[in-house]
Formats: sequence, structure tokens, C-alpha cells
Amino acid sequence: MIELLASLFIRDRRNYTSPAVRQSYGTLCGAVGIGLNILLFLGKWTAGFLSGSIAITADAFNNLSDAGSSIITLIGFRISGQKPDPEHPFGHGRMEYISGLLVSVAILIMGFELVKSSVEKLFHPEPVESSPLIIGILAASILVKVYMFYYNRAVGKKIESAAMHATAMDSLSDTISTALVLAATLISQYTGLLLDGWFGVLVGLFILYTGASTIKETMDLLLGQPPKEEFIDEIHEIVVSHDLVYGIHDLIVHDYGPGRLMISLHVEVDSEGDIQAIHEQIDHIENELQEKLHCSATIHMDPIVTNDEEVVEMRQKVNDIVREIDPMFSMHDFRMVKGPTSTNLIFDVSVPSGCSSTDNEIINSLKDKIRKIPGSKYFPVIQIDHEYY
Repeated sequence: MIELLASLFIRDRRNYTSPAVRQSYGTLCGAVGIGLNILLFLGKWTAGFLSGSIAITADAFNNLSDAGSSIITLIGFRISGQKPDPEHPFGHGRMEYISGLLVSVAILIMGFELVKSSVEKLFHPEPVESSPLIIGILAASILVKVYMFYYNRAVGKKIESAAMHATAMDSLSDTISTALVLAATLISQYTGLLLDGWFGVLVGLFILYTGASTIKETMDLLLGQPPKEEFIDEIHEIVVSHDLVYGIHDLIVHDYGPGRLMISLHVEVDSEGDIQAIHEQIDHIENELQEKLHCSATIHMDPIVTNDEEVVEMRQKVNDIVREIDPMFSMHDFRMVKGPTSTNLIFDVSVPSGCSSTDNEIINSLKDKIRKIPGSKYFPVIQIDHEYY
């Protein structure tokens, strides 16, 4: 159904990286979720009223809260799609993360209330009525929630949405909770055992676990996560494909929400190259990153010596030493400054996050190895940069 509706109402629906397309998918899925959850609430509330089951009634109000969560998701997508304004110069993209967080909080609240009411039911158990109508309503609810989980997860993966993922997990928790309620109803019908309260507690605990998991995921996005390795590789591939670029370093990705990425990086260029030609190519690179990866880029040029054989040879030797210490390390901004008694080798070393060695340990190890290079007396001047991706 979602694919059919998308083909009817979403223009260029396969362009999942487009902010407008993402917003349209979020709005569509939110609207469908509101309608389906309201129908499920009405059906389950009727079943709970007829059977006297606290678990079925609680599950019904869980669906009503899901309708509210869908409204939150819909509003979040609408706000996140708004253009930047003076108070929010980087846009409103993070509202999508906030809406996912609110959905997760709603899941936690519902889980807590369900556990509370189910524990009360344990101390005051009551018989649960059953009928083919009640069984049919619960079975149909399970099928609907399985479908909602499937389409929310599928759309969430396509548009890489934390809010859609939280909604999908909510649908999965509803599927399992309703299945447990159905099992409790059938067991009570055929054995006479009063398990309504016990199954209600199980359902509530599962909902609490789901809410806690999705809260962690959305909080990670709000606090900031390293960009995906594939994204970093794409940036490298685009930048170094230009012939005037000799290297790239100090790449930083700023995430202001889906479709609101800003990056800054340094590129190494020939110190004696045509500054006008280099500047023009840097502009082309920034435009290419915007067109292909939908990110706004700011690029700083670092001049390096490329036509001095001694400098080139020494840069290669030092680079080999850096990689010998750790293949994940990289060197940039290499310069040689000759003095009357020694030669300063000035360079930066990029160290990935999570490295167990301290900056001083890395610097001392590099100095020891560089000073053993035959020839003139070399004095290393080293700056450590930390990469967070």
C-alpha cells in the first residue's frame, strides 16, 4: 500500500537522499500510521470491553498512543523540512531526531503503565471472556502491526531515518505484545488459568526494553556520531580524483539532521602551483560534493613542496615511519626547514579515535626513529591530530 501511495503522491520517489522526498515519505507513513492505529484501538477496545481483559484493553490504549506517536513523527518531518531561518541558520533537520526521541519516551510511558496495571491484576485476577470475534480482532491486529513494522523499517532504511526506525520498533513491540495477549486469551479459554496479569507484565517489560533501546539510538544521533565509513570513502574519492590535489586531511563532518550535512577539510596542493587554477578546482570540488553527496563543503588549501627531490624523498621516509608505527596513522603538512646545525622536519600526524597510545608516546616513538635516519641531523616537530570518524 505504501509503495502504491508513494507512486501516486511522491514525485521522484526513488531519490531517497532528497530532503523533499524524505519529508514526503515521513508525512505519508505518519498519516497511514495514524489511520491504522486508530482502527486498531477501536477494535481492541471493543474486544477488551467484551472480554474484560486488562491486557487487551491496555494493548488497545497502546495503539492509541501509537497514533499519537505517528502524529509526532509526522510533525517532526514537517518541521525538519522547513528552510533555515535567522534563529536556526543550519535548518531544522534535527527535529526528526527529536521526534524519534519523543516516540521512544511514549513507548516507555506506555510500558510502565502496562506493567503497573498488570501487577495490580496479579493480586486481583478476574476471568477473561473469549469469543471468535475477540480472537479474530487480535489476530487481525497482529497482521496489521507486522505490515506496519515492515513498511516503517523498509522506508526508514531507504531514507535513513531514526524516527522511522523508532516507529518500526514500536510496531514490532506491538506485534509481540498482541501475540502474548492472544496467547493468554487462548490459554485462559481452554485451561481456565488466569494468566492475563502475567502476560500483561511480560508485554510491559518488552515494551520498556524497546523504548530504552530506541531512546539510546536517538540520543546517540542527537549527541553526535561518527559518519559512516562509506560516506568518508566517497568524500575521499571525489576530492583526490582532481589532479591538483595531492592529499586530504582534517576532515570534519557536521550533522544538522538528515539532508543537513556540512563538512570541512584540508587538501594538499603544490606550493608553486597557479593559485587561480587551484582555487577554481577547489570550487569545482565543493560543488561536486554538494551535487553528489548533498553536503555543504568548506575546503582549506595547504601548500606542499612537490618539485624538491630531497623534500619529496624525506617526506616518503617519514611517512613510512609513521605507517610503520601504526598503519592507521597518516601524515600531512610536511615541511623541511634547514638550519646551520640541524634540519627541522615539521609535520602533523592524524591518529584515529580509540588509539591506545598517548600523544607523547606517539611523538617520542616517531622522534626516536626519525633521528636514526642517516645523513644530516634531523629534529622532528610533530603535531598530533585526532580523527573522530
